[in-house]
Amino acid sequence: MPVPTPAPEAFDAERALQLAYRTFDIEAQALLALKARQGMGFAAAVKAMLHCSGRVVVIGMGKSGHVGRKIAATLASTGTPALFVHAGEASHGDLGMLTPADLVLAISNSGESDEIAAIVPAIKRIGVSLVVMTGRADSSLARHADIALSSAVDQEACPLNLAPTASTTAQMALGDALAVALLDARGFREADFARSHPGGSLGRKLLMHVHDLMVSGDGVPCVAPDTGFGELLHVMSDKGLGFTAVVDAQQKVLGIFTDGDLRRLIERGQDLRALLAREVMRSQPKVIRDDALAVDAAGLMEKHRVTSVLVVDASQRLVGALNLNQLMRAKVI
Repeated sequence: MPVPTPAPEAFDAERALQLAYRTFDIEAQALLALKARQGMGFAAAVKAMLHCSGRVVVIGMGKSGHVGRKIAATLASTGTPALFVHAGEASHGDLGMLTPADLVLAISNSGESDEIAAIVPAIKRIGVSLVVMTGRADSSLARHADIALSSAVDQEACPLNLAPTASTTAQMALGDALAVALLDARGFREADFARSHPGGSLGRKLLMHVHDLMVSGDGVPCVAPDTGFGELLHVMSDKGLGFTAVVDAQQKVLGIFTDGDLRRLIERGQDLRALLAREVMRSQPKVIRDDALAVDAAGLMEKHRVTSVLVVDASQRLVGALNLNQLMRAKVI
């Protein structure tokens, strides 16, 4: 029989808020207690996963299965090959995903999940290591494990002490701790993370280099220092970047002339026709290497309040140009 929905006037906002506070307190206490329960078994589990030549196969059922999916995803994105296998499906063919090179991480709060217990013999026959995350150290699953990790909690946040709440928070945190310890042991860094997240903003920031975005070749506006002012303006207008570089015969950057510089000359009422590029350029313009990260170019522009930078190679020769619009189109900023 369905539980009747209380009338709006029966809703107690203060009680709802107090239950939220109680939930936070119980789950925070559960995490602190989880810390005290970990020992060298945790280090042994990290070492086993680190030396696993295959994948960490995470197995779970029910709420523990939902947590297991997240743990497998976190491991995979931080340098530890991993996948999730639903315990209920494992005995109906999905256990075929498991190879002798793998390691199994089984998650069960009670340690008595029928679906996981049913496949433990098969896991043992394959010969893979079995790491168990459970709330009961005396459970049958813990007894069959090569390494057992405690995810026990004193109570659930649920007022009935029934719905998995604090226990799933503890499992999630323990999975995160494994992933963090593993990525550190592997020497996993930001660039590694970006390679597994190429479609995200972090991937764009850490994988995209200046040479991927810059204008190069004939698209780069540049003139010699003795170029007349009329020709300088023609090059700047033709390339459409709002500036032109001034370079020597070896393509070394001597200076830059921008739309802003042009406006300032006009405001001074100066006769522009007789001027040469070297007379109107600003020396020591902002430059960046072509192999620098695009995000570093964005930082350079922001720091110096400019909208464009010149791009040079290892020999400090002009090879490109980059402006704010290109960075925005690439979603680097």
